[in-house]
Amino acid sequence: MLRGIYTAASGMAAMEKKLDIISNNLANVDLVGFKQDMAIMKANPDMQIRRLDDDGKLSFPLGSYDEAPFVGKLGTGVELNESYTIFNQGSLKETGNDFDLALDGKGFIAIETEKGERYTRNGAFTIDKEGYLVTKDGLKVLTETGPIKIKSNNFVIDKEGNIYQNNEFAQDENRLVLKEENEWKATEFIGRLKIVRFPRERELRREGNSFFYEDQFTGEPFIAEGNLRPNVLQNFVEAANVNPVTEMTMMIEVQRSYEANQKSIQSHDQLLGKLINEAGIVR
Repeated sequence: MLRGIYTAASGMAAMEKKLDIISNNLANVDLVGFKQDMAIMKANPDMQIRRLDDDGKLSFPLGSYDEAPFVGKLGTGVELNESYTIFNQGSLKETGNDFDLALDGKGFIAIETEKGERYTRNGAFTIDKEGYLVTKDGLKVLTETGPIKIKSNNFVIDKEGNIYQNNEFAQDENRLVLKEENEWKATEFIGRLKIVRFPRERELRREGNSFFYEDQFTGEPFIAEGNLRPNVLQNFVEAANVNPVTEMTMMIEVQRSYEANQKSIQSHDQLLGKLINEAGIVR
């Protein structure tokens, strides 16, 4: 009876963790480049039940052996086996903002942080007061040679991630440029976005809701080249790959499972209380 309580409790704990993951997916459904997490459950090892009060003598044509007869298996609960990120690409949305970038294909944009390089699919960028291309949190976007300075209305990024500027307006840092006046008479290459791939991207570790970093299981990041390099789309962002309808359906299923385990604990508790209070009463 006590074992039943612990089994149901393990189910409640596992469903609570799964619900947290689903809730985080739903909370970030509007976050650019967000990648869905998936919870995988596993059953704890089953226990074999045998009749201990039986002599267990089994007869066969070639002899017999003593073993308590096998009755069946007893489940011991479940637990969260792993939570992994699904890197399927989300839909692409045109924004009309020159600072917005989306990757059409597999790959990650490198970002400079205090903890080292981090990698993201969130291409909703801007420029800081010094003119660097940065994330919304002010972290510098990296090219293959380091952070890069650009000027509004004076840069373009092609599908390979090559960044160009009109050198005519680049010399004076205080010079504001209007899109209508920029005729691109002195185009100059200034860098290429650092876009990386991993041998085993499924093993990437999540940091926050937008960043990922490597560990010993992912393999070393490498610059994406040729057919392995995704197309870079300026004026686009990638939406989250979360399907709200699917997540809400899973949330309902998890809540029902949680409630079922909760009722199981209540039933076991009532039976245990009845056993303690009434078993020894002589009628």
